[in-house]
Amino acid sequence: MDTKKTVLITGSSRGIGKAIAAKFAENGYNIVLNCIKNDEMMRAFEVELRTAGVECISFACDVSDYAQAENMFAKIKDEFGGVDILINNAGVLKYGLFNTSEPDEWEYLMKNNFFSVLNCSYMAIPYMLQQNEGVIINLSSIWGVAGASCEAIYSASKGAIDSFTKSLAKELAPNGIRVNAIAPGAIDTDMIAHFSADERADIEAQIPLSRYGTPREVAEMVYSMAHNTYLNGQTILLDGGVY
Repeated sequence: MDTKKTVLITGSSRGIGKAIAAKFAENGYNIVLNCIKNDEMMRAFEVELRTAGVECISFACDVSDYAQAENMFAKIKDEFGGVDILINNAGVLKYGLFNTSEPDEWEYLMKNNFFSVLNCSYMAIPYMLQQNEGVIINLSSIWGVAGASCEAIYSASKGAIDSFTKSLAKELAPNGIRVNAIAPGAIDTDMIAHFSADERADIEAQIPLSRYGTPREVAEMVYSMAHNTYLNGQTILLDGGVY
């Protein structure tokens, strides 16, 4: 069994998740990639990491589905023993007025953004308890803190992550397991690719630093959080000074 630490990053075929995986790979970790779509993109990234000498496996599965997440963790156990650091990054975004939305949209957002965190955390914890150490970092959003118009359910799902993070951190701290969240603001990823040039300019005008953040900047913060041994139960905003 490999003695190196293993990190699982959900939603890591592109964007923030991919940047986080790259950062940990640069620092000698075993990498577990995951995505629900973009399987070909993820496999290409896996090959890239393996070519660079990184121990890496990947899983195309829906971690918001308990059975699929359970199957992935069983295979991770066979390969690496367990997950030392879990980065719950998988998530989706949907815009629209709440009063014109449908219940299936509510379920879609809550399941992908919040239940994925519950599933993976639940399955990662037993190994961490055995080791008497571990790290869980959840990707939240500034809208989980502040709320966003036309993103009521998305904001609610991220707010749920923040509350879960704080509660779970208190529960697991005596066992050497730290749980934190990071709440990015406007990050330049495919998730905002549909914005027009005017919309992008309007958003930038609201950011004191007058620019979007980068996935690499989020990855640097996540890596730092994972290695700060006194940081626990916190949601760290990374938003260029908006809030």
